[in-house]
Amino acid sequence: MAVTVKFFASVREAVGASSETLDLPASVKTVGDLRAHLAARGDTWRDALGSPALRMACNQIMCGADSAVADGAEVAFFPPVTGG
Repeated sequence: MAVTVKFFASVREAVGASSETLDLPASVKTVGDLRAHLAARGDTWRDALGSPALRMACNQIMCGADSAVADGAEVAFFPPVTGG
């Protein structure tokens, strides 16, 4: 399964990329699985994606870790946004 992963704000800065296209193993079925798959790349990735406040979206719709990922999906990771 191929997906596009986008990284925003401090996550982008930490991992050094704004996006990438990945061919995922069959074990990656949810956004949470994808997050864990990326975090397994090492400390930098684990730190960037490890915050419990990390926001996630699949196909431009906010989602939780249990949301399914399908072939061709776009998944985004970004820190919480605040404004004033």
